[in-house]
Amino acid sequence: MKIFLDTANLESIRKYNAMGIVDGITTNPSLLAKEGGDPEAIMGEIVRTVRGPVSLEVINTEFEGMISEARRLSKFGKNVVVKVPLTSEGLRAVKQLSSEEIRTNVTLVFSANQALLAAKAGASYVSPFIGRLDDIGHVGMDVIRDTVQIFKNYGYKTEVLVASVRHPLHVVDAAKIGAHVVTMPPDVLAKMISHPLTNIGLDRFLADWEKTKEIPKAKLALSK
Repeated sequence: MKIFLDTANLESIRKYNAMGIVDGITTNPSLLAKEGGDPEAIMGEIVRTVRGPVSLEVINTEFEGMISEARRLSKFGKNVVVKVPLTSEGLRAVKQLSSEEIRTNVTLVFSANQALLAAKAGASYVSPFIGRLDDIGHVGMDVIRDTVQIFKNYGYKTEVLVASVRHPLHVVDAAKIGAHVVTMPPDVLAKMISHPLTNIGLDRFLADWEKTKEIPKAKLALSK
């Protein structure tokens, strides 16, 4: 399973990218606005920093506007994937962009029905938002399970990209189901790395090593 970071924060991207655990990036207008500065400059720097797919989202909601913006965004780099909303206009745009070999990530997906339509239109990725479904009393992971199964049944090449991830258990559940990608905020990735028993174990190893410095050298020589 591939791990994407859902952020436009360059510091976080560089930090985790250096660990070799980031396969790609997803952004959106809200994340870019949160960082301040010039969004165009930030997008360009992200594309240059990460070798894997970088999702950049269109702002337009009409077909012609989406196509024009998608073509412009794709020029940032060969690894750009254009995010398009799951709307009637968005599906039209996905079909057109697919014919132009511009990869797409269909976003704001909340049902397996929507995911199926995105795959039929030619989407490279489909992004169900599981956390937002959980928020309104639905089981978001059920959409992932159904979508993965449907894509397997019919051999769709579209990858299931699990979005709106709130905690590490979402990641484990998505991996067990067989989702292709999970995108997450940096704080969730940080929680995946950390474990209290790892910290306790490391502290004990270091404490024991410090004790060896208290043993006289002569005694150490005799023990050999």
